[in-house]
Amino acid sequence: MLRIALSPTKDMDLEDLRIALLNYIISKKTDEELVIRIDDANKNKNIEGKDKEILELLNLFSIEHSRIIYQSENIKYHQKLAMQLMTQKKAFACFCSDTKLNELKKSAKKEGKNYNYDDFCANLSDEIILEVNAAFTVRIKRPIDNIKLIDSLNGEFNYTPNDIDSFIILNHDKTPTAEYACAVDDMIFNITTVINKKEDILSAPRHIHIRNSLGYEKEINYIHLPTIQNENISEKNSLSSVRCLIEEGFLPVAIANYLVLLGNKTPKEIFTLEEAVQWFEIKNISNKEVVFDFEKLKTINKKHLELIDDLRLSKLLGFADADIGKLGKLFLTNASTLNEIKEKLNLIFSKKDLCKNFEDESLQIIKCLKEAPHIDEFNNFKNYITQNTGLKDYSLLKPLRYLLTKEEDGVNLSDIYPYIKNYLGEIIK
Repeated sequence: MLRIALSPTKDMDLEDLRIALLNYIISKKTDEELVIRIDDANKNKNIEGKDKEILELLNLFSIEHSRIIYQSENIKYHQKLAMQLMTQKKAFACFCSDTKLNELKKSAKKEGKNYNYDDFCANLSDEIILEVNAAFTVRIKRPIDNIKLIDSLNGEFNYTPNDIDSFIILNHDKTPTAEYACAVDDMIFNITTVINKKEDILSAPRHIHIRNSLGYEKEINYIHLPTIQNENISEKNSLSSVRCLIEEGFLPVAIANYLVLLGNKTPKEIFTLEEAVQWFEIKNISNKEVVFDFEKLKTINKKHLELIDDLRLSKLLGFADADIGKLGKLFLTNASTLNEIKEKLNLIFSKKDLCKNFEDESLQIIKCLKEAPHIDEFNNFKNYITQNTGLKDYSLLKPLRYLLTKEEDGVNLSDIYPYIKNYLGEIIK
């Protein structure tokens, strides 16, 4: 089984989505079940409605899954297994205050050392523990031997007991820490492959240590993806949010295409997820940091807009007419997103002023078009206006272009006309 683990404490970002997409592809290639896990154990940080938004986005990207798991529903198992570890003396109650722990961290920093818990509470007797009337956390004892991690992308790592440390698994309120809950859930649901961010690689040996301490011997295949680097992708930039990219007018198929392509060797540049399943190999992904190129994403989005069915594009633009889809594609010389195409369409269907310096001509054209019959061909349409107004050449085309598109240049009117001829009454209203 594979899992997509997402936190409802923040927006889904591009790295979250990349992990979700690769989980989906691998589950399809290996014919393994894929579950979605909402890591909501920390109730204080959860954002209301964020879990529903996450599920809607995964659905938008057509990421099929067999079930949805909420981590908070497993807290009784987290607590029970922590008690088991304490009974077996593999974990212990820690009464150290936050003040004391902060002092230890500052001291280690001053000495230029990595902070490690000093195990002050590790060997307290049961009698002393019973006498202490204070809140406590639960820490798992650091391992005796080194922990080996084999990563499919990054090779083999060897972590010492001090690298792992005696870390907290239950908070003061007895809720599980993120690392502990994740390790236990992966064990409970028999997860075979875990894909994560490279910056979180230290969590993997801790997960292994937790499961080893609980007697779970099955090995999990770990894949830590390189970080997506770019000064444009930051907490200050809304484009780090998948939802914001969708709102900007990027197609899910294009975003997915770009994220699978990023740092990967692929047989072609433009593809769908279904196509990627056929040839994807995790070994082809670089383990080096990758750069997010917004212009590249726009180029890929444009390619998918060119390939999309005309009627479907029309519906995405707010219409239900294949001609509008074809019209939208005419603007792809300068537009790259749905929003940019919509801006062009909005100009066509918006209320327009008279063309500057051609006010009289504009009034003549409007009057003529309000009385005009349906005309299929653009040249016949143009000749009809000339016959009824006497206008021709620049004095006709300049105001006519403005009245039809609200722009002074751009795509040829002869190309646009076949797709707007049925809407002339609305356009020149």
